[in-house]
Amino acid sequence: MNVCKNDASILIIYTGGTIGMIENPETGSLEAFNFEHLEEHVPELKNLGYKVSSIQFNPPMDSSEMGPDSWMKIVQIIAENYHDYNGFVVLHGTDTMAFTASALSFMLENLSKPVILTGSQLPIGMLRTDGKENLITAIEIAAARENDMPLVPEVCIFFENDLLRGNRTSKTNADNFNAFRSYNYPPLAHAGISIKYDFPQIYHPVSRKPLKPHYLLDRNIAILKIFPGISPLVVESILNIPGLKGVVMETFGSGNAPGYDWLLEMLKDAVDRGIVIVNVTQCLAGSVEMHRYETGRRLLDAGVVSGYDSTTECAVAKLMFLFGHGMTPDEVKEHLNCSLIGEITIV
Repeated sequence: MNVCKNDASILIIYTGGTIGMIENPETGSLEAFNFEHLEEHVPELKNLGYKVSSIQFNPPMDSSEMGPDSWMKIVQIIAENYHDYNGFVVLHGTDTMAFTASALSFMLENLSKPVILTGSQLPIGMLRTDGKENLITAIEIAAARENDMPLVPEVCIFFENDLLRGNRTSKTNADNFNAFRSYNYPPLAHAGISIKYDFPQIYHPVSRKPLKPHYLLDRNIAILKIFPGISPLVVESILNIPGLKGVVMETFGSGNAPGYDWLLEMLKDAVDRGIVIVNVTQCLAGSVEMHRYETGRRLLDAGVVSGYDSTTECAVAKLMFLFGHGMTPDEVKEHLNCSLIGEITIV
């Protein structure tokens, strides 16, 4: 494999998060450091042989504050620097990283270069940090090319040892270094002594077109989590939010919900009013199959749309993206039944 190294150029986009923190020796508190001095904190970068530049949010943002405005800012930075770099590494807090990765996968249409999100559970200035290894490996993956073509031309999350498709990933652990999982799609690469890529699983665009960045997102989306004993008032309050356009409904198992008449009537009424309700499972792994059980069939009859094996994070981002582009409810439903960028499995 002819993997180019020395001439590879990588842009690091630091949005915020634990990875960019160091301890103030006087106060002991964690503070964001200036990424222009990145090599001082990660001297190993010099040994990679890449041209590494950085841009950072000012001020850096906690991941809990990241959202559509931040996603647009990342997209704009990538679009403005797209022709100058071989790949991009986005440093991001872990809590909402899966939402950002999902959104970027839709917003960066015709992407043909790696966009690798990573972060850490411990600050990069701490002795036991996982930040250095995550950062260095993410840069290596972003720079990896064969025959002058990127090995991973899609939006991914790299954490600990695995490279995961961004719109297939969820944060599943708040304490361990291995914080992310992709239960319904295999890792694209595994980093051990060497980085081993699973090439058949990597998404490649059908045709090479210029990058088309998107900045239109509609925030009139809600999540409705079904639970035993859920009150009609709870469902009614969510489905009657003014301006609501889409709902991600988290159901049991393979897409099941209680067969209460009031619940089905409320869902059907919302659908009739033009609200798109997409059904995703609360389970970590598996897919929605509403035809499998009677409780699921009744949801289907009420007009609820299958989310297949989508994560909640991806379903939210996809609805924001589709409605943001002015699509009608029927057009949104049609696109929900398609895999736009490898985000769901349809069999």
